[in-house]
Amino acid sequence: MVSMVQNVAIDCANAYELARFWSRVTDRPLHPEDRPGEPETQVMLAEGPVLHFNQVSEPKTIKNRIHLCLRPETSRDEEVERLMALGAGFVADHRNPDGSGWVILADPEGNEFCVLRSESDRAAMNS
Repeated sequence: MVSMVQNVAIDCANAYELARFWSRVTDRPLHPEDRPGEPETQVMLAEGPVLHFNQVSEPKTIKNRIHLCLRPETSRDEEVERLMALGAGFVADHRNPDGSGWVILADPEGNEFCVLRSESDRAAMNS
């Protein structure tokens, strides 16, 4: 017997608004029953667990111990620009001169996440 991951839970101050941000990031819908003001909201990913946003009263104060890593369909650099236009904040740049590496961004509530190289970025580097 094993356990399956049902969801990735993200504590936040405004569950609905943060879920809307992540819905735009992933281009996936919110759960059909979720409405503004709900203390729990979900983004229904195409595969794997859902992103579950849980409203809590305490603010985020330290670096995340667990974070999401995104592999974009477009280039990493184009995706970083797109995500920042959606409201992500820049945290750190771990890109290397040879094209490898990643960028750390934060969602509107300060939760860090990484943007990795796309498959096409990786293929171009290996050719």
